[in-house]
Amino acid sequence: MSFSTALESLYPPARLLREPAQLAPYESDALTAFRSRPRAVVLPESSDEVIETVRLCHLHDVPFVARGSGTSLSGGSLPIADGIVIALNRLNRILRLDPDARIAVVEPGVVNLHVTHAAAPYGLYYAPDPSSQPICTIGGNVAFNSGGAHCLKYGMTANHVLGIKAVLPNGAVIELGGESLEPVGPDLTGFFVGSEGLFGIALEITLRLLPRPEQVRTVLASYHSLAAAGDAVAAVVASGLLPAALEIMDKLAIEAAEMSVNAGYPRGAAAVLIVELEGEAGSVDAEFARLQQVMEQTGADEVRLAEDDAARARIWKGRKGAFSAVGRLSPDYIVQDGVVPRSRLGETLARIDELSATYDIRVANVFHAGDGNLHPLILYDGRKPGELERAEELAGEILTLCIDAGGSITGEHGVGMEKRAYMPRMFTPVDLDVMRELRWAVDPDELANRGKMLPGDSPEGSSASRHPHPLERQGIISRV
Repeated sequence: MSFSTALESLYPPARLLREPAQLAPYESDALTAFRSRPRAVVLPESSDEVIETVRLCHLHDVPFVARGSGTSLSGGSLPIADGIVIALNRLNRILRLDPDARIAVVEPGVVNLHVTHAAAPYGLYYAPDPSSQPICTIGGNVAFNSGGAHCLKYGMTANHVLGIKAVLPNGAVIELGGESLEPVGPDLTGFFVGSEGLFGIALEITLRLLPRPEQVRTVLASYHSLAAAGDAVAAVVASGLLPAALEIMDKLAIEAAEMSVNAGYPRGAAAVLIVELEGEAGSVDAEFARLQQVMEQTGADEVRLAEDDAARARIWKGRKGAFSAVGRLSPDYIVQDGVVPRSRLGETLARIDELSATYDIRVANVFHAGDGNLHPLILYDGRKPGELERAEELAGEILTLCIDAGGSITGEHGVGMEKRAYMPRMFTPVDLDVMRELRWAVDPDELANRGKMLPGDSPEGSSASRHPHPLERQGIISRV
């Protein structure tokens, strides 16, 4: 039986998409500069259908890409031309929510924010909160180890995933971790989280839930320069405070947010710093008093305290809507994602300003300042010849700047297609060889999300038998 015939026997016509108009929405993710049309898109409605599809792909040597809502900003869910897309949005059930154990077991297509909605009646919530949380799915969050505005205090997705049931690229089903906060043996769950789909597809994810904080205080401070706001972040952290969130938006991002949602940010500010404290009431009051002292010392032009939940929501609506709001300022933009040490935030932001002037391309800065995770938005007009290429060159300069500062090429968006070429700048050849060996150990035929993350991997892929071992390439060993 051919692969196409096997798919037809597994999926009804309404859930097996092959016509050009049906495939068009799946040709790219949120990084629209990359496009590729898959052979087909399947819409499974159960874990069993996902498992059977992966087994068919393994049997027929067909590469596959798992996809949720397609919000990846690195080309991580870009289709493979001769492969299929396994769209997981219909696997959207919260299978179990245990308020006593503070866990939720969910399918990969569950939307991030829906977990918090389900947990809210029990005074619980799910902490990772990427800006796309109203639409991004838990499966994608797991693949890219997503963070969010509150990752400074609460960590990334990896810190909130206790267990995973997954199907490997050969069709085998495995269970990693469990429900305990104290796992036994190697952290294979952590190994899977952030692997960008190279190790298979998560079918069920056990999430850790947290109790809602007793008190929350949100402060908005404005500064005369972006560098001054960056230096203020370093001062807040050096003071010993651990805010739940430390976020910065520059003048362009503020302008976009005001046009989009009228967030009420200070007019004329070169940058705003959002600081959020949360926890037990007594602790938050003491931290707030200390924060006020730090804000005065950093030369803030204005400091505002959100007086109620509505004011707090307004501040965050502007911040979390900033990426989409920038579309009001430019027909096209690249969202970059790099990390620098907090102590070098000020100088790095100043250098980005210089690069923006050199390339004559506007850059709006919106980022998780607390952990040095930059999200410069590079504004360009793709209708103008050569402008996309110049924007990509500027994006590369920013990544190089992050590496040279002792940081990383990605904080939470992943490597995907976009940053593969920069992996050798950050990792040694031995580092990359180890990564490839791990990849081939799990997926020797490179069927799962082929061509992503690792430099040199081609969409055509190859069998493990054709992959020379790193020591073999160096002439140290030979294979029989």
